[in-house]
Amino acid sequence: MLPVTATTDQEGKLCPVRNVLANVTRKWQTLLLLALEDGPMRFGELKRIIGDITQRVLTENLRSMERDGYVTRTVHSGPPLAVTYELTELGKDLVNVMKPLVLWAQDHFERVEEARAMYDG
Repeated sequence: MLPVTATTDQEGKLCPVRNVLANVTRKWQTLLLLALEDGPMRFGELKRIIGDITQRVLTENLRSMERDGYVTRTVHSGPPLAVTYELTELGKDLVNVMKPLVLWAQDHFERVEEARAMYDG
């Protein structure tokens, strides 16, 4: 078994598995990583592609992803001024690891829904 046990808050904060997965498995970060897989995008493009994300939540998630080293933010002088976001090598590596899980979710969604319906029924 992977080392996921933590008996104190401090151990939990220092656990690589908990620390990294707590951020990258959030809904918005996963969707943003997948959206950026095809190349750099502007803020507005990302918002349109994701659809149901607020501007504030998009900004917070992009900043968090930049802080963790998955995304770079580049300001292009105008006119007009443009800001693009792009996956770093670390971000690309992460997408390659996450993609099988995403494909699994697509392939097994019906079975998951059936299991939920049986459980709820």
